[in-house]
Amino acid sequence: MFFPISDENPSKNKPFITYCLIGLCIFSFVLQYLAQMNQEIFVNLGFVPNTFFNSVLSIEAYIPIITSMFLHGGLAHIGGNMLYLWIFGDNVEDSMGKTRFIIFYFLCGGIAAISQGLVDPTSNIPMVGASGAIAGVLGAYLILYPRANVKCLIFIIIIIQMIRVPAFIVLGFWIFGQFFSAPFSLNSEGGTAYFAHIGGFIAGMILIPFFKKKETKLFNHKTSPAWTAFSDKDNMNNSGKNFLQDFIKKSENEIKRRK
Repeated sequence: MFFPISDENPSKNKPFITYCLIGLCIFSFVLQYLAQMNQEIFVNLGFVPNTFFNSVLSIEAYIPIITSMFLHGGLAHIGGNMLYLWIFGDNVEDSMGKTRFIIFYFLCGGIAAISQGLVDPTSNIPMVGASGAIAGVLGAYLILYPRANVKCLIFIIIIIQMIRVPAFIVLGFWIFGQFFSAPFSLNSEGGTAYFAHIGGFIAGMILIPFFKKKETKLFNHKTSPAWTAFSDKDNMNNSGKNFLQDFIKKSENEIKRRK
């Protein structure tokens, strides 16, 4: 099982929109928590398929599509979503610019919500969470940087190791899990919106060629070797060795210069 922590794919610009989206989601969750996760919040601001499909011509019907993306059902829900947005959002935002990224994000989220709603248009269960929109970001990342390495924790019994795994492996496992789990959710009430994840992911893959900047290439090359172990301790040791080597070299050069 891969548990992503970060990626080795630095962005050229500060991902201002990504940070704002994360901040707004966290702020909204704090308000939910202070309101003791009042169910009326989910009913009024969540995406309810039955309400949406019975009032499609009303502008008010579209508002919950947006507001539902800032609501979450629990700490694990928002924690997982924000982690994935933080890891993959910066590069996708960088590939298309701030304005296009905003449109792309909410468009993927809207397609994701409707995809889930089409499974059961008569459902009165509110759907909340940013996972549909974030799935679109993951789909775009897969097309843009399939070979970029993602630092993942690997759990083998009780042994934990962090290694570099290509993005197409990490995201491939993720979307496969959604397809695998989706059929089992058809007869359940509530739970994870797997069809929203699938719809958002496919939307991101399809839309990214139209939203990216002209100079941004698809299927970019990897930036570091894959399947290598990563350790902060090792990095610190290497940094220390490099510092010591540089210090010795500079000292030798200074002695030679004085002679």
